Amino acid sequence: MTSPNKNVTISELIDLTGKRAIITGGAMGIGFAICRRLAEAGATVFVADTNAEAAQGATEQLKGCGYNATFTQCDVSQEEEVKAMVNTAIEKMGGIDILVNNAGIYPRISLSQMFGNDFEQVISVNLTGTFLCSRYTSQKMIEQRRGGCIINIASIDSLHPSSTGLSAYDSSKGGVLMLTKSLALELGQYNIRVNAIAPGGIMTKGVLSQARASSKEQEKAQLKELKAFMARMVLGRMGDADDVARVALFLVSDLASYVTGDLIVVDGGYLIS
Repeated sequence: MTSPNKNVTISELIDLTGKRAIITGGAMGIGFAICRRLAEAGATVFVADTNAEAAQGATEQLKGCGYNATFTQCDVSQEEEVKAMVNTAIEKMGGIDILVNNAGIYPRISLSQMFGNDFEQVISVNLTGTFLCSRYTSQKMIEQRRGGCIINIASIDSLHPSSTGLSAYDSSKGGVLMLTKSLALELGQYNIRVNAIAPGGIMTKGVLSQARASSKEQEKAQLKELKAFMARMVLGRMGDADDVARVALFLVSDLASYVTGDLIVVDGGYLIS
């Protein structure tokens, strides 16, 4: 049987011209890096973020590079806001072909200091938010009858705990991995591919802020932990947001047209060390 992509050029395989993409948490860090790469490949990107000012700034930056971009404010843990976000995206872009569920929170709270509300907040953003965005976006993709692609940003903590104080985060990201597989199984009949990326050791402002604790002693301890974490990097360096964005570009492009229900680990070799 001949592959449908046998005679397609590399430039055609990564061309996203005409595609419309929603990126949640797209105003900064990994989310913004993904916005930039998808836009560079020709997609119109829709930046959804809880921080409206940051989302607007990210959009203006993308437009300044000649890319097609727009934005809205959205808390992915709130169902009504997600529905409004999807409707706004369709109104502004004319449809949806790609969804990147990147929005998430990363609080470090020990079990002894964590209460039910703390745990539920992480689950509601990281896991329920991924479900809600996938539900309402996939409905539109099905109605369009042209397939689509969903990427869920998981974590190496989906596979193995990387540090203490992250029980809620680890649980949420473990759920994201299983949700990815379940959605891929259910949506494959509509030619909607669903995959996940598991970043690990990506140097972003969020990671740096985690290292800046409230006290000198806490800050020293967290910097020591960060150095120990970096020492396990087989490639000898922390990653940057674009390392993840390049994998996202692969997954949404026709290079990955036969890939679904999968997880790609982007951790510099941390998990194998």
